[in-house]
Amino acid sequence: MYRSPPQIDGMPHSLGGEVVHSRRVAPQIRRMHAPRPHESDRAAHCRSMRRGEWAGDPEALGRLGDSGVVRDAVLRRVGVSGSAIHERCRPGGPWQRLLPGIVMLGNGPASARQRTIAAMKYVGDDAVLTGRSALGEHGLAGEQYDVHVLLPANRRVQSAGFVLVERTTRIPDPLIRNGIRCAPIERALLDAARRCTTLDATRSLIASAVQRGAVSVAALQEELAEGSGRGSALPRRVLREVDANVHSVAEAKARELWERSGLPEMVFNRDVLDSRGGFIARPDGWIDDVAMAWDIDSLAWHLSPKAYKDTIERRTRMQNAGIIVLPTIPSAVERSPRRVVDDLRRHYELAASRPRPDVRLRTVAPG
Repeated sequence: MYRSPPQIDGMPHSLGGEVVHSRRVAPQIRRMHAPRPHESDRAAHCRSMRRGEWAGDPEALGRLGDSGVVRDAVLRRVGVSGSAIHERCRPGGPWQRLLPGIVMLGNGPASARQRTIAAMKYVGDDAVLTGRSALGEHGLAGEQYDVHVLLPANRRVQSAGFVLVERTTRIPDPLIRNGIRCAPIERALLDAARRCTTLDATRSLIASAVQRGAVSVAALQEELAEGSGRGSALPRRVLREVDANVHSVAEAKARELWERSGLPEMVFNRDVLDSRGGFIARPDGWIDDVAMAWDIDSLAWHLSPKAYKDTIERRTRMQNAGIIVLPTIPSAVERSPRRVVDDLRRHYELAASRPRPDVRLRTVAPG
């Protein structure tokens, strides 16, 4: 059946291969709708875009989303048909589909921020971000992993793509970080730790957060006691280590070697003072009865000239005070444990063979 060509200003035209009809619109009477009371800027903008205008104003279309991420439903409200969305999200197209019902108005790799926004749009407004993605929003940046979200137990949204949905009866009170509903740090950290598959990965995750002062051991222990026991074995073991003041994976492995050595008690990361109460150093390990220090060096740490200088000066202060110091690199702890244990015993014998210097540990206040 014949259709007469559509006209714009008296001329036929088509849009995206589809014949459309238009009429002349006098510029002076084309007005944006006034925003309604309590209407967001994005909602007002969405309502004011005339059907079909989106193709000629990509910047205006981009303002409909967050960081270029938008729901299909929002696109349809401004006149983008389902077929147009599908066509633009095809391989090589200008857009891409991140999740069911969620589009990114760009074809490059999605950033961690865009993945998080897409996940929250996908699961709904009652979701709470947790795990490593939430830690990133709290300022504890790390590698990009699946976006872990918590939903009330009665919701039936399924995991999809890079979104890991966990339904729970223990939805935490969210904290708003960068516009995102996030679990508190202690919940986010333990939710991430429960999904670690190795002891070293769990150590690195928890010990670094505690060492940076982002969260306390007490807060983590309280959250662990209140939460599910599923996946809690590794976090519980690491919390015992961190509570003993072990601050890194290398130190944790060193602590295991000391336990095998049969030597007297060793404490970790405690201040050592001289006879007048002046600060000498804070060695990684310390056997007080013979005033022996154990330093776990890091070659990566020494790539910083200032850090290397500080290490040498600290070690010199300890030796000047008569302290026997055993330096060990982390790789030796892992690859040559027998040799490290032998070094520990020999340095202990050396320290025990000379008069103990007049140094002491700083007293730790109870609680």
